[in-house]
Amino acid sequence: MFPEDSIQAQFGSWWVEDPAQTVVRGRLIRTLVPYPEQKPHRLFVAKRSADPGEHSRAELRVEPFRPGTSGAGDGLPVAALPLHPGEHYAVQRSKVRPAIVVSSGGRPVPAALRRDAAAYQSARTLLVAPYYGADASYTRGGWGAEFVKRIRHGEYPQYMTDALPIGGVAESILRLDHLFPIGADPAGYQISPWRLSEDALQVVDEWVSWLFAGGLQSNTSIAVFQELFRDL
Repeated sequence: MFPEDSIQAQFGSWWVEDPAQTVVRGRLIRTLVPYPEQKPHRLFVAKRSADPGEHSRAELRVEPFRPGTSGAGDGLPVAALPLHPGEHYAVQRSKVRPAIVVSSGGRPVPAALRRDAAAYQSARTLLVAPYYGADASYTRGGWGAEFVKRIRHGEYPQYMTDALPIGGVAESILRLDHLFPIGADPAGYQISPWRLSEDALQVVDEWVSWLFAGGLQSNTSIAVFQELFRDL
């Protein structure tokens, strides 16, 4: 299932079938993944309906976001697009992709502390990292063969190759630098019957630590693997 020169091939078990389908760290899901744009855009209300009593229709424009714009106060109010002062509607391209749950959201907050709190202050979220297909048909998008080989050999803390047990492309790239939150409400994602094994989850944890800390300890599985394939 895994190339011989991949870190997954060094373990007896990587993906584990788990029909319980509980949301735990290492669970493989599918969800809407936004592209982190280098130049962000926002949705701007350019014109409201000609009918002064109609507040649910408007002419919208997508425009580059510029730091320093005031947000809700610099456009026209529309009932269907409520905004508070300083807020914007961000516009990003997105695609449904596989992802793994890196964090299940921390400790629950007692209801007494959440009373009257806004959703963004108290609603539970999951932290997930997305996968991108790395087969030959995708190389025109930037995944060259040499680049993928270097990722497979563990040269970059932000990338890790994998072979997903759900079909599709043979090899995928996990982008840990694309970690992002999603709501814990199951309406926003689809759970697969697969999760990472304990060994695999430990490797991913080491990879996340490597990315966050900027260094890799010599006793980690990744460091041992890098030494094995240093000359390939």
